[in-house]
Amino acid sequence: MPADISGEPAAPDHDGGPASLGNARELAVPAAPGEPAAASAPAAGSAPAAGSAPAAGSAPAAGSAPSAGSPAPAEGGAGGGQVTNGVVAGGGVSVAGDATAKDRVPAAKDSVPAEGGTLAADGAPAAGSPAPAADAPEAAEAAGGAHGGDGAQARPATRAGRNLPAAIGVGAGLGGLAILTLFTVKVTFLVYMAVMVGIALWELSRAVTGKGIRLPIVPVAVGGFTAVALAYWRGERPMIACLALTVFAILAWRLHGGAAGYLRDVTGGVFALSYLPLMACFVGLMLAVPDGPRRTLMFLILAVCSDVGGYAAGILLGHHLMAPAISPKKTWEGFGGSALFCLVGGAITMTTLLSGAVWQGILVGAAVLAAATLGDLAESMMKRDLGIKDMGSLLPGHGGVLDRLDSLLLSAPVVWLLLLIFIPSLHQH
Repeated sequence: MPADISGEPAAPDHDGGPASLGNARELAVPAAPGEPAAASAPAAGSAPAAGSAPAAGSAPAAGSAPSAGSPAPAEGGAGGGQVTNGVVAGGGVSVAGDATAKDRVPAAKDSVPAEGGTLAADGAPAAGSPAPAADAPEAAEAAGGAHGGDGAQARPATRAGRNLPAAIGVGAGLGGLAILTLFTVKVTFLVYMAVMVGIALWELSRAVTGKGIRLPIVPVAVGGFTAVALAYWRGERPMIACLALTVFAILAWRLHGGAAGYLRDVTGGVFALSYLPLMACFVGLMLAVPDGPRRTLMFLILAVCSDVGGYAAGILLGHHLMAPAISPKKTWEGFGGSALFCLVGGAITMTTLLSGAVWQGILVGAAVLAAATLGDLAESMMKRDLGIKDMGSLLPGHGGVLDRLDSLLLSAPVVWLLLLIFIPSLHQH
């Protein structure tokens, strides 16, 4: 005989609250011998909590699905959602006796109603009910993640993470312009680089404004670009002197803004000078020597190898996050791809472009790998601190210009120094 539960409270849900807006379920209709249990829809007024849906694997059995227009059962009842004698638990499955509904349960995966929606007997949304939420599977996947066994870390939630065709097109355009300027009139590459660094400096000044930092951008830009020009035409010593004078200019420029935030703004200006124009100065030094275009091309190729190798391996193989607190998409598999591309690229470019030894190219590739990875992680940490995703949006598929220069910036002094040691130029400043 069915149990009379008309005077008892409904089963609690997983949060400990009532399973429905009513206080009791209706009495179940006893099932005839050998037949499935009669329909046992929730009592009137027992609408589910907003946004709840039956979990996969706990869909209504045949003959016990809610009728058209009736509210869907509440999600996640206690005990896995099965009771005997036709009484419906929180999960919404009604079973006659101890028989299971395995062979009579319609697939619930594609028939989850949206908030407030209902299901017809065949699992399709009832007439007039809201359409199922289109992004429910994606949201569940993003929330749950993919966990590997034995303590493996979660796989990054998204795979591509960017507009790949746009990214390839923009990257090819930037690279083609770099090669064109390098091997025609090489000073035009210096101008091209100065424009990109100037845009990156502007992006940085806008990004730090949210933290109340006012970069003294005029002295940083004027002094920094003068230092780059001196590095190309006059060498290291005038460049260093110019950078020192630029620091003096930053200190003086900020005096008129008052004492509040003076140290903060001056520190930001010196950082911006060191992070962008100073690193660009080493490209000017690299470019100035007679074989400068080939040295600079090797530097660019290795930086691209680090980015492309890491991106490809991370997309195809990435499972173990490298630094989830800093960069949620950077994986150790991606780092391995960067290492492979950088070492092979270094060996090839050193022997073909500069007639050096293979081992020298491998060392330069390893140094670029370390510098580019540090540059990527450092910029990711800056964006985390600033609470932004990208430094800008000028380059489709990439973000801002500074987002593309992060690996190049720290690689420039490393490549310049190692090539100066391995392949001394006949003409130095």
